[in-house]
Amino acid sequence: MSTASPPATTRGRRVFHGWWIVATFAITQTIGYGSLYYAFAVLLHPIATALNTSPAVVTGAFTTAILAQAAAAVPVGRWLDHHGGRALMTTGALLGAAMLVAWSQARTIWQLYLIFAGLGVAMAMALYEAATPVLVSWFDATRRPRAILGMIVVAGFASTIFMPLTGWLTDRHGWRATLLLLAALYASVAVPLHLLVVRRAPQHPHAPRTVSPAQRRDLIRAATRDRRFWCLVVAFVAHAAAMTAMTVHLVGYLTSRGHPATFAATVAGLLGVLSVTGRLLLTATGRRLRVHRVVAAIFAVQAAAALCLPVLAGSRLGSVLAVTAFGLGFGVSSLATPQLLAERYGTTAYASIAGTLAAFVTLAKAGAPLAAAALLTRSGGYVPALLAIGGACLIAAGGILARADTTRSRAAGTRPAVAAATVDRL
Repeated sequence: MSTASPPATTRGRRVFHGWWIVATFAITQTIGYGSLYYAFAVLLHPIATALNTSPAVVTGAFTTAILAQAAAAVPVGRWLDHHGGRALMTTGALLGAAMLVAWSQARTIWQLYLIFAGLGVAMAMALYEAATPVLVSWFDATRRPRAILGMIVVAGFASTIFMPLTGWLTDRHGWRATLLLLAALYASVAVPLHLLVVRRAPQHPHAPRTVSPAQRRDLIRAATRDRRFWCLVVAFVAHAAAMTAMTVHLVGYLTSRGHPATFAATVAGLLGVLSVTGRLLLTATGRRLRVHRVVAAIFAVQAAAALCLPVLAGSRLGSVLAVTAFGLGFGVSSLATPQLLAERYGTTAYASIAGTLAAFVTLAKAGAPLAAAALLTRSGGYVPALLAIGGACLIAAGGILARADTTRSRAAGTRPAVAAATVDRL
């Protein structure tokens, strides 16, 4: 994976192609997340009724998708490093649309689980895990945050757009027809855009003409032997677990405190909106402060919000204040991860290194709601779960700061020529 380095966003009157890819991903990620991910929450109960089973059993199918996505993360990263994103993301969009069609025809539970395994692979091939490395390869360290921000700010509204849309379509046409409509929309937009717009970045002028597989393996090995990498793994796994658990259980907690369900759902909806605010805050402050310090501070604020929520949630104002503080960090990881990984390990093997991290993070997303539910059942209340969420955010802040100011030794296994090229690319 090479990093293009244009002196500006335009050359003459021609727009730098990387920005066309950003615009493409802003569209395809919004539709992709809306169709492949967020539609499930709306369709959960209609599907359970149609298949004559419980919502818990249907939710297990979604967990299967998350596990399949985690399993695919590392091979997807390796493919991106070697071949770029066009074929992979085009195929992923096709597979995702096909799985939506198959989902609409599911008649048994085993069929649903099998379909969702394929859906998880499609998500790994076509959503953020694939799109972000493509953007990392196209932009240098100065422009990379703006490029990734341009994608995720727009895609951050996927739930806002597609959850009401899916509900409206389901009310009018039923869940099976809704899935067919979403499949048609996703295939007609994402497949041609990925095929026609996504391409490999031009070679950096100071980089070697080619990077051998052995050199790339050296970079991956050096990163995975670096203690700073595992500190990041701990940080982002803990943070992902906290975010997922809070998302699943926030509405239930607020209603348990006596708030109306409508108010609880509205306050929980702030998390999606505030994720955009947090990303903008990180981008703005990251120009003046070290990124890891800003991210750690945001995670610490989230920890304080989660720990204070049992005290503040008795009133509507207190609930809004606590959720607002927590929501500021809700989408920060998707922007901080590529910045920190590229800053520490370069872009030559970025997708493979990021895929390794993504596998652990995705597993945390799959397991955290179940762990929180088990804690809730054992304790008989939400407070222990909220304390665990706050503790996880503190662990995340500590992991971000741990060894952040140390440098990786060349003796860790990176060949000198490759290491120099990697620094040049940043």
